[in-house]
Amino acid sequence: MRKWFWGFLFIAFGFVCSIAAERNPRTERISGSAGDVLEDDPVGRLKVYVYELPSKYNKKILQKDPRCLSHMFAAEIYMHRFLLSSPVRTLNPEEADWFYTPIYATCDLTPTGLPLPFKSPRMVRSAIQLISSSWPYWNRTEGADHFFVVPHDFGACFHYQEEKAIERGILPILQRATLVQTFGQRNHVCLNEGSITIPPYAPPLKMQARQIPLDTPRSIFVYFRGLFYDVNNDPEGGYYARGARAAVWENFKNNPLFDISTEHPTTYYEDMQRAIFCLCPLGWAPWSPRLVEAVVFGCIPVIIADDIVLPFADAIPWEEIGVFVAEEDVPKLDTILTSIPPEVILRKQRLLANPSMKRAMLFPQPALPGDAFHQILNGLARKLPHQKSIYLKPGEKILNWTAGPVGDLKPW
Repeated sequence: MRKWFWGFLFIAFGFVCSIAAERNPRTERISGSAGDVLEDDPVGRLKVYVYELPSKYNKKILQKDPRCLSHMFAAEIYMHRFLLSSPVRTLNPEEADWFYTPIYATCDLTPTGLPLPFKSPRMVRSAIQLISSSWPYWNRTEGADHFFVVPHDFGACFHYQEEKAIERGILPILQRATLVQTFGQRNHVCLNEGSITIPPYAPPLKMQARQIPLDTPRSIFVYFRGLFYDVNNDPEGGYYARGARAAVWENFKNNPLFDISTEHPTTYYEDMQRAIFCLCPLGWAPWSPRLVEAVVFGCIPVIIADDIVLPFADAIPWEEIGVFVAEEDVPKLDTILTSIPPEVILRKQRLLANPSMKRAMLFPQPALPGDAFHQILNGLARKLPHQKSIYLKPGEKILNWTAGPVGDLKPW
């Protein structure tokens, strides 16, 4: 009886949405300052100097393992390529507002494609030692006018397990730099104030090739593909995703409104385009590529990650396009989602259909106006002009170069 009730409710809901959709425009511009910020053009507002480092810090690492080009941490590679030909680049460091050090610190993958961040601190230290001894610009601010792309699970804490990441903290010599990172969680030691939170890399061409007709009905109510338990690292299921994914499975594995599974079908991208809601729960870290995929494919992201700091939050109105569910409320997911009025759902879908929203989440090659590269530059431009207090007095030192785990101090 319960299954019939849910089936009827879903059919009725789909009918209401399809009728309403015919009477509403397909897209809607973001109103107010958020829409203006999203469409900002950073060109002419800042100049970036790109340090020329030996290839062992970037190109040779990539030659060793080209898989890094398609990994979710690939933003560090594509940001480097983008800046080399960007109109914001200056070859004169004396006129630069920002300095960028191109290091591919997460391009060290296991045979199964998982990144190993354990060498990253030594690589970063080595690069900073090089630029501080070869150019005068690091030393005058100890990195306060420098930015680094650190797209690992917990950013510059350089560990994939949260407890170990918290124990490590952000690499001490990066404490004054601006960190451009995928990790974002309020009141967390791995997120410095002033950091720029970005989306993880998702392959733009692959996603574009899998687009289906816009008028395809969204016949799936809730969609998710991924792990619910990490049996290798957390057999009990209480630590991984803080138990939120396990709660999704235990509560909704037999609910006909929920199309959820650990299997990753070849039609994954197409299925997201047929879904109304896409679950974006935390895993080991609060973020995942599902957030990008949901936005690009117009599936309303259901964000289950307490205190998450989302990408480009000053430009993308996440509260308007997504649904936030507290981790403790996961058992109520069905009630929460079926209680959202159809007109609210339709407005979220119209906002998600806005091309500028999708573009801001992607790192296309070549770059496009308003894409993730430009949103990063906008974030850097909004931090200008630098305060005079960032410049050190002659002989002044703030950073402790010998702080941190002993292993980090070994030569790279």
